[in-house]
Amino acid sequence: MSFAGKKKERGTKLAGKTFVLTGTLAHMSRDEAKKLIEDAGGRVAGSVSKKTDYVVAGSDAGSKLDKAKELGVAVIDEDEMKKLAG
Repeated sequence: MSFAGKKKERGTKLAGKTFVLTGTLAHMSRDEAKKLIEDAGGRVAGSVSKKTDYVVAGSDAGSKLDKAKELGVAVIDEDEMKKLAG
């Protein structure tokens, strides 16, 4: 009996992309956002660096948002993140 068709394949839309989450997201928890990104092939880091591709900023975003602006990292919102992840 084969279970090959049952296993959910990881997406590749965000392959090679690194995200940092900051602030409070309006429609999902941090864990849900992390799962969405990882399921689409991306990775979630805890801090912003030159290697960060996107910072997902919710309400009350703090020092991570400041660091992203300082480094010229793209800052997106929750809706943009969902669009990127497909």
